Amino acid sequence: MISLERRLFCLWIFYKYMQRKIGQNRKEWYDYMKRLIYLDHAATTQPFPEVLDAMIPYYSRYYGNPSSGYELGEESKRAIETARGQIAYTLGVEDDTIYFTSGGTESDNWALRYAVQNGKRRRPHIVTSSIEHHAILNTCKNLEKQGVRVTYLPVNKEGTVQPEMVERAIISDTVLVSVMYANNEIGSIQPIRQIGQITHRKQVLFHTDAVQAYGQIPIHVKEDHIDLLSASGHKFNGPKGTGFLYARKGLKLQPMIHGGGQERKMRAGTENVPGIVGIGRAAVCSAAILEKKMAYESRLRDYFIRRLLEEIPGSSINGDRRNRLPNNVNISIAGVNGPAVVALLDLEGICVSSASACSTGEQKASHVQLAIGNDGHQAYEAIRFTLGIQNTPEELDDTVEVLKQCVKKIEGLQKNDLGVKTPKSHVRS
Repeated sequence: MISLERRLFCLWIFYKYMQRKIGQNRKEWYDYMKRLIYLDHAATTQPFPEVLDAMIPYYSRYYGNPSSGYELGEESKRAIETARGQIAYTLGVEDDTIYFTSGGTESDNWALRYAVQNGKRRRPHIVTSSIEHHAILNTCKNLEKQGVRVTYLPVNKEGTVQPEMVERAIISDTVLVSVMYANNEIGSIQPIRQIGQITHRKQVLFHTDAVQAYGQIPIHVKEDHIDLLSASGHKFNGPKGTGFLYARKGLKLQPMIHGGGQERKMRAGTENVPGIVGIGRAAVCSAAILEKKMAYESRLRDYFIRRLLEEIPGSSINGDRRNRLPNNVNISIAGVNGPAVVALLDLEGICVSSASACSTGEQKASHVQLAIGNDGHQAYEAIRFTLGIQNTPEELDDTVEVLKQCVKKIEGLQKNDLGVKTPKSHVRS
């Protein structure tokens, strides 16, 4: 039960946030963008310039329908197949194992529903983890209403699924094991290869939601015995509304959307040619800089973590300290409301996210934070910073200094009984 004080405090922060947003004029918006520090790359990323350049001709000059029989349409069709090959190359798989979708959520839905339909069990069984993205968890809940049994495996304090628990959970009716490659909140990388070896031995399909991993760390689909993999374009500097599903060669997918014969009769509807071109180019660009990006972001991450732990009293790291995504920093600050910090940082032009939602006085704790053993209060204290190759050490230094001031404001506000004295906004130069 959330205390009245917490509800009122969250409502006050929301009011101040909206007051600032509504009052912004065009000049203020430009000023905001000039001083913007974007540290929420797990939410979305800015498309590479090369991606935009590749997409524009397919909005203008090459606008033909890929299903048309003339050259203008054939150019669009060739562009789609080029993009398919680009993505397949980054995974070391055959071109015809890649199916374009609208994003990770659709790909996740397709994978789970295919396994249930194809499993030919009277009461199909799925094994997944308690820290999956809602695209998986809510699809599983929907399937449960249709008679599908689902086992939700717990994780340890670091947010990692134990392979031996996966093996014990598999039964004769299991049609799919679905475990994410890396967690979207705390960045913990899962033991995918060990899980894949188990499912391969047990002859059970293995799906991984790789939305946060693809383009961030190397993925070895065949060595890991991954049968189905989901990814989303806007997470690796591609366009929003694009994604793909990898389905191992030999799997006979069932159509997710019925209609025409697009995507080899598996996904009806006129293709989003510019978006597909964009996700293909983003895949190539991401692969080209992957090692450099990982090394740079890891150094930034470790530097940032060190400063936070040393200079922010009561701070602690959520998730595995080492076996985590190179760009992920998820911290909790004891006694400090996470959504309030997010709102105050936004007022200073720093974009981060919280593991809980704050809206009209209602809070909902992150299922990931609860799964790793944090209690209700600790779950509300979590803040996620996700870095990008564009970020600099100087930006992180600024963020630490502003964060210190934000924490002081919140602590002062709480001590002064929820705003008897309204703190002045700290302005970062």
